[in-house]
Amino acid sequence: MENVLMMHEKDNVAICLKDAVANESVIVEKKSDLSKYNITLINDIPFAHKIALNDVAKGELIIKYGEIIGRATQNIKTGEWAHIHNVESTRARGDQHVK
Repeated sequence: MENVLMMHEKDNVAICLKDAVANESVIVEKKSDLSKYNITLINDIPFAHKIALNDVAKGELIIKYGEIIGRATQNIKTGEWAHIHNVESTRARGDQHVK
């Protein structure tokens, strides 16, 4: 069974489908073509939270469902938990216009 779901081919984060622990190898399923691959987790990641699918540099946009949802506030490594401690939301903010 897949542990992580990548909803769109442009996504750089995916959804963890179970509580997962650091150093666990999880299976990522890409919904765009149903291919699968493994990632080793850096942190414990709670159910329904985001995991970085590749290294994301500080300031880089976070993409989920093919849409910009935020910006990295620090470097995020592949397999790392992507959440409020390292991602700033850019959605529904009148002070930021992201392209």
